[in-house]
Amino acid sequence: MTEKIQNTIKTVMVKRKVKMENFWKDIDDKKKKLDQNRPLAKNAVKSLRDKLALEWTHHSNAIEGNTLTLSETKVVLEGITIGGKSIKEHLEVIHHKKAIDYLESIISKKVELSEPEIKKIHSLILKNINPEHAGVYRTERVFITGARHIPPAPKKLEVKMKQLMKFYQEDWMNLHPVERSALLHIEFVKIHPFIDGNGRTSRLLQNFELMKYGFPPIIIKKEQKLEYYEALDKAHMTDNTKDFFKMCKESLNQSFNLYLEIIKEIE
Repeated sequence: MTEKIQNTIKTVMVKRKVKMENFWKDIDDKKKKLDQNRPLAKNAVKSLRDKLALEWTHHSNAIEGNTLTLSETKVVLEGITIGGKSIKEHLEVIHHKKAIDYLESIISKKVELSEPEIKKIHSLILKNINPEHAGVYRTERVFITGARHIPPAPKKLEVKMKQLMKFYQEDWMNLHPVERSALLHIEFVKIHPFIDGNGRTSRLLQNFELMKYGFPPIIIKKEQKLEYYEALDKAHMTDNTKDFFKMCKESLNQSFNLYLEIIKEIE
């Protein structure tokens, strides 16, 4: 590689870095304000975390077809069954919340994300729902309804997942945490390593990365389902991540605003 080409690449990378820093600036400003006011009131934080966990569980399951309402999801988490709703829908709520609890546990222990951890997170999602496939890479071809992208064949999954972990652990290390979390989401769904539960797992993985760095979770609402799927498919087919990054930024701003409301009350 000539010196001229090397300099050109460096210039492009510097410009991209500045562009992305500007893109995430308002997010960084909110995080800075939140960090400056830590620790927040313990009971207020617990209440807010419970609220976000409930909404995250409800919307993530609803995107995948779960028909329980937000109120019904809350009741199920309190240990009450809903008449007319399937056992599967109840279990999806219970196990998704357990997966969130598991994320918080490994974050507190500073456990690094790895393939075994991804399989563990996925196994929590499908536990008692599809135990045969829980935490096990698929052995069949799959197609994503409504998407142009076709996930790789089963024989390529091991290689693809190892490549993803290399990107995550090495190539993306210097990226902004929110960008890194979004890329993890995009690329995981692109591989679609499991027979079922890939969407819920991808959203858990993204929020694992955010929460690890002290960001609140992103909640993609069920009302955004079409926009969400289109942004992912666009990223998969063209490598254009702009729409997905924008969606993540908007969602993260909403989560941050809830935390900043606590600060307003004490200022």
